[in-house]
Amino acid sequence: MRILSWIFYILLFVLALAFALSNTEPVEVRFFAGQATWRAPLVVVLLSFLAAGVLLGLFACIPSFFRQRRAIAGLRKELKAVGRPVGNPNAGPSPEPAIRAEGAAAASGPGGASPPLGV
Repeated sequence: MRILSWIFYILLFVLALAFALSNTEPVEVRFFAGQATWRAPLVVVLLSFLAAGVLLGLFACIPSFFRQRRAIAGLRKELKAVGRPVGNPNAGPSPEPAIRAEGAAAASGPGGASPPLGV
């Protein structure tokens, strides 16, 4: 599987390199109705706008990232208050053995047999 991923990455790199080498003509980008212009090869223009879009997207995600971290911290405090360890959500105070036995007997139904599914 690792070899397949390397082959995919190499193929992707070769395609990107072929795209870059075939788009080397200089283009002129006009900002603000012709007041500011930028002359560069087409591939440089495209890659710079791609990088700017990625950065803008990352900056847009920052508020929700911090909001989620605050929510996670609040939930961890709530887990500590209940008495469950934070690292293992399945661990915690187990019920009394008698309570577990009653729950198992009630789940098996009358006569000790489990009810059929869908009933």
